[in-house]
Amino acid sequence: MSQSPRDATPAQQARRAARELAVQGLYQWQMTGKSITAVESEFRAQIADEDLEDHENWHKVMGIADLALFHELLHNVAGDREAIDKTIAPLLDRRLEDLDRIELAILRLGAYELKYRLEVPYRVVINEGIELAKGFGATDGHKYVNGILDKLASRLRGAEVAARRR
Repeated sequence: MSQSPRDATPAQQARRAARELAVQGLYQWQMTGKSITAVESEFRAQIADEDLEDHENWHKVMGIADLALFHELLHNVAGDREAIDKTIAPLLDRRLEDLDRIELAILRLGAYELKYRLEVPYRVVINEGIELAKGFGATDGHKYVNGILDKLASRLRGAEVAARRR
């Protein structure tokens, strides 16, 4: 069951904010072709805009985000994109290029965390992917993200998944 943002600890809120920023940064990187460093610089240079909702206001989100995690996720997902895409592609029902760009960013982020951030439980990675897809993706995109990340968790973290299911 998903944890309400009100129930999350400050550290959990900071990690969620870092993931939100990373997904938005990865989306921008995918769409513009700018360097990941330029994308990160744009995010860090944002000024407050009181007309935006809190979750859309990068400046406010940056204020609570774990910025080291944001940097790690943004740069490492972009840097390892080819290997991550090869991990995701066999699980898809369509070509990688045909995926919604925000869902692709979320899947890349989730795949990176499943593959390299072993200290994060697989169920947390999946839940975060679902929440990101609900917040930023298409209407039922979270269902697709859930299915792909669940399959990927079984492949990358089979022992952890099996132990949880026992």
